[in-house]
Amino acid sequence: MTLHPQARAVLDLVAAGGELERSDVNLSEIRTNFAMLVDLGAGPPEAVAEVRDFEVPAANGPAVPVRVYRPAGAAANATELPVVVFFHGGGWTIGGIDDYDPIARRIANASGALVVSVGYRLAPENPHPAALDDCWAVTAWVAEHAAEIGGDPSRFALMGDSAGGNIAAVLALSCARRGGPHPAIQVLVYPVTDCDFDTLSYHENGNGYLLDTALMRWFFDCYTRGGSNPGDPTISPLRDTDLRSGELHGIAPAFVLTAEYDPLRDEGEVYAAALGEAGVEVELTRYEGMIHAFFGLGAVFEAGNEALADAGAALRRAFGTL
Repeated sequence: MTLHPQARAVLDLVAAGGELERSDVNLSEIRTNFAMLVDLGAGPPEAVAEVRDFEVPAANGPAVPVRVYRPAGAAANATELPVVVFFHGGGWTIGGIDDYDPIARRIANASGALVVSVGYRLAPENPHPAALDDCWAVTAWVAEHAAEIGGDPSRFALMGDSAGGNIAAVLALSCARRGGPHPAIQVLVYPVTDCDFDTLSYHENGNGYLLDTALMRWFFDCYTRGGSNPGDPTISPLRDTDLRSGELHGIAPAFVLTAEYDPLRDEGEVYAAALGEAGVEVELTRYEGMIHAFFGLGAVFEAGNEALADAGAALRRAFGTL
């Protein structure tokens, strides 16, 4: 399919604003521009029943800030709601709880679940594995303490977009490897799954489609400043030998979304195939004509609303509430 006109309009708007050099010098401005894009594209925040902020203790670092969203229509005293642990995107380097507030609200309402949005530490100030440590701490806390926020610890999901999808995928493998906890589903929205920049989708879409090769290389550089190898399976889960050999059992079912004009398209789809070959129940949907970030920009992308509804339905099916 050709590039969707809504995608072309967004790309033209971004191009008109000029391009910053991807460097630490411009990091603050890059973060601000990302926040502005999400703010403009996500649309007005949906009403939810309740929003609360608190911190989750972590063994390997400072307490992790989280924001919990109770979906619209859920009574204040409702207990045992399913829980979505959500990890935001942004190349492990940009984004945050505030930026993703409208997206988290929409996920809560679409899924009928509590959403725990995780404010993990960002690179390059806090390189790998800081983000993973923070997200694991919150995942483990939800699996044990969800009842304290009105949730059901036996019905939780891992979800993220882009780098957040990477974290969700890595933690789903970690849950299987550790023998628990046991997510009902992993929802991976155009996830980063490998450090390979030589895929067909990188060659086709690595320049001019919002997320580009140069930006992804910079994200990987920021995330691995602590000396981590980009090919480490906790950074590139597609390279997890236990997954590829079929020796890792108990991996959560997956719902994977990709976009046609996204450099991450192929690695997301190959990862979905690898999960399937490992015996994992997988649903994969490619959104034709779409670019990276469309999922969270429902005010400008009709397909973003469609994808969010699809993800919400997948979560409800996994939770037994559809």
